[in-house]
Amino acid sequence: MDDIRENDLVVLLVDQPEADLHRGDVGTVIQVFESTTDHPAGFIIEFVDETGKVRAETDITDRTQIVKLRFKLDLEAA
Repeated sequence: MDDIRENDLVVLLVDQPEADLHRGDVGTVIQVFESTTDHPAGFIIEFVDETGKVRAETDITDRTQIVKLRFKLDLEAA
């Protein structure tokens, strides 16, 4: 399984109604943090709308709630 790093695109796999986020929403990891005595390890993820305005910023501590997006560029020589 790939590590998730800052600036990676991820897809939300569960609804988060408290943040008005829904399964399938795409966000950008803006911070990866280690666990402390007060908080488990996780990610801060930013979700934007079509105009680039921030819709929500939330922390995810359960890795199973997100999946990293992968893009494969098919480039053909001209």
